[in-house]
Parts: sequence; structure tokens; C-alpha cells
Amino acid sequence: MKNFSLMRISIWVYLALFFSYLLGPLVIMSVTAFNSPGFPRAAPWECLTFEWFSALFQDERILNGIKNSILVGAGTVTLSVSMGLAGALMLTQIWPKLRATYYTIIIAPILIPGVVIGISTLVFWDRVNRLFGLDADSVLSNGLFLTIIGQSTFIASYCMLVLVARLQRYDNGLTEAALDLGATHAQAFRKVLLPFMRPAIASAAVLAFLASFENYNTTTFTFGEYPTLTIELAQKVRYGITPAISALAFIIVVLTVFAALANEAGIRRKELVAAARKSATVAELESGKLRLPGFLSSNTAAVVLVVVAMMTIAVVGTATVYSPQQCIADVREQKRLETDLRIQELLQRRAEQAARRDAEQAEQSGQEPATEDTTPKASNNSGFGNVFDPGALQDDGTDEPEAEPATPGNNSGFGNVFDPNALQND
Repeated sequence: MKNFSLMRISIWVYLALFFSYLLGPLVIMSVTAFNSPGFPRAAPWECLTFEWFSALFQDERILNGIKNSILVGAGTVTLSVSMGLAGALMLTQIWPKLRATYYTIIIAPILIPGVVIGISTLVFWDRVNRLFGLDADSVLSNGLFLTIIGQSTFIASYCMLVLVARLQRYDNGLTEAALDLGATHAQAFRKVLLPFMRPAIASAAVLAFLASFENYNTTTFTFGEYPTLTIELAQKVRYGITPAISALAFIIVVLTVFAALANEAGIRRKELVAAARKSATVAELESGKLRLPGFLSSNTAAVVLVVVAMMTIAVVGTATVYSPQQCIADVREQKRLETDLRIQELLQRRAEQAARRDAEQAEQSGQEPATEDTTPKASNNSGFGNVFDPGALQDDGTDEPEAEPATPGNNSGFGNVFDPNALQND
């Protein structure tokens, strides 16, 4: 029994640590969106403010990045889901011996780094553009086109995996029955297979949009004149960020939570309706007096959704009437007073240090007696005297008699016979 209790406690501790690690950064970033300092921080808390949301909606670059991200996401979803569905259908109908090879080729883009995909997309379509002799402003060189193509290269593989998982549960006998009843292949696909694949298509579309919205490695080489939100955020981080980025993150988190709760509430609602219809009598079904459960009854996700919606409305309403200017002014005044106090303390500390230093110098000068210079003079005990003394070659100031220049003479034994001046007339 004790071991079982210890195991339960360990599991709860692990879950708490796991979700703290997973959701902690999001919570901290959301808190920084409502703090007044110019740099995102959660502590120390200064003033509750909504000005960073206003700054976010006034930032043209961020708004332009969001618009481009939505356009790229829409194009990527359309292309990726279409290619993924085609690949999934081909995988289920191809020759069984080739399925392993085909599957490997289809999922290979997932294993390729996004940087390589971005560079290869840019180089390939540039060569195609030159091959057709098009200008640099053509569609094939457009940043929007290149970004959609580059992202769809690997996002289509994710979509295919989602669709294959759903397609494996499909009974091909339904399509064969539709064909036997006179339906064409297009009609069988549109009226039989497509409704069955609709949940998987929706899931693949959401996955593709999220993967496109947050992609950076591939987009950084292909965006051209259409920078997405991730590109704009990366450029802002280089020069310093403001809590407006935290406000954007908070909005994205709220929208994600709201969409997840709405989806879960809808699924739970369908389950409750199906259970009510299953337990209803034939008379109730024929009369149409079947009592369906309420939207909030036995639906926890719906309750949480309503709470989140009410909190959002309350926050928006508070932001329209609340003004943090007085609080910000008080905080600035308090900071100014603290700064002045620190300056005074610093000046006082320096004055005390200077006074202590002067006292120590005065004490040392009063205690040290006057002493003669007993520094020994340098001597030369090398045994060579002052031969190597640098001053030995200098003039010591004594005048020595100058030697008279010697008269040139001839000691050859022939007298002045060979003297050049001997033939001159003196």
C-alpha cells in the first residue's frame, strides 16, 4: 500500500514538473505583456498596462508579417493537403512490392534540413526562370511563390502521414459498391471517399498551417519581398525587443487555447447527442420531441471555453477604461528618488574613503624619521678596472697637449729623388 501511494505521488510530481517545464515559458511571457517596463520581464512587477497591445497593432512590420504568413499558410495548406491526399491514395493502390520504396521517397523531405530545402528551391526555380528567359520580376522569382513551394515540399509529407492513417481504416468495398451502382470514379470519390476523409483532411490542414506559420529555416532563403512573421521577429530580436512581442505571443496562445477548447467542446457535444439518440425511443425519434442535452451539460470543455471567453471579454473591457499613466509616473518618481539616494550614498562613501586615506597619509608622514640616503653606489669589482665603463671614453674635462702633426718624410734611402715636388721651382 505504501509503495502504491509513493508511486502515485511520484507520478503527480513528475506531471507537475513536466507541465511546468512545458507551459512555464508561455506563462512568463504572457505576464510580461502586461508589465510596464520597456524590456520584457515578469519581475519586479511595476504597473499593469495594456499599452504593448496598442504598440503591437501600430507596428506596420509585424502586421505586414502576419498578413504574409496568412497568405503563405493558405497557399501551403492548399498545395500540401492536395499532394498529401494524392500521395496517400497512391500508396494504398500501388503495387505492394513498391510500397516500401515509394513510402521512403515520400517521407524523405522530412529528413532533409530546412536550410537545404530553402537553398535548393531558390536555385532550382532561378534556373527554370533563366531557362524560359523570364525577368527577375516574374512569378517564378516571386517570394510568395517560392516560399509556398519550398514549405510544401516537406509539409506535404506530414499531411500524407495523417491521411494514410485515416485511409487505412477505409473499406474499399464502399467504393466498389458505388461503382457497381452506376457511379463514376469521380462521383465515388466525391460522395463516398471524401466524406470519410474529411476529419483527416481538416487535421492535416491545421497541421500544415501551423507548420507553415512557424517555419523559419526554409523561409529565410525564399521570402524575397514578402517577409513572414518569423522573419520579422528574427530581425527585431537582433536590435532589441519590446513587450509588444510578448503581447503577440499572448494573443497567439489565447487563440490556440480557444480553438482547441472549441474543437473539444464540439466533439463532446456530438458524442452526447449520439448517446441521446441511441437511448431515445422510436416514438421520440418519429415525433421529433427528442430532448438533446444542453451545450454545457456534461461538457467540461464547453464550460472552460465559456470561462475563457468571459475572461477575454473582461480583459478587453478593462483595457478600454484603464489608464496606467499615474502608476507609471509614480514608479518613475520612485526610481528617481532611489537613484538620487544611491548617488548620495556613493558620494558619501567616496568622501569617507578620501578622509580615511588622508588620515593614513598624515599619520605615516608624522611617524617616519628623516633618514640619510645610504644607498650604496655602484662599483665595479670585475677585475678589469674601468675599462668597460661607458664613461671612460668620454672627455673628463682635462686639457691635454695636442701632438704636432708629423712631417712627412722619405725613409726609402734615395733621398728626395722621387719627391713629386723636387722638380718644382722653389
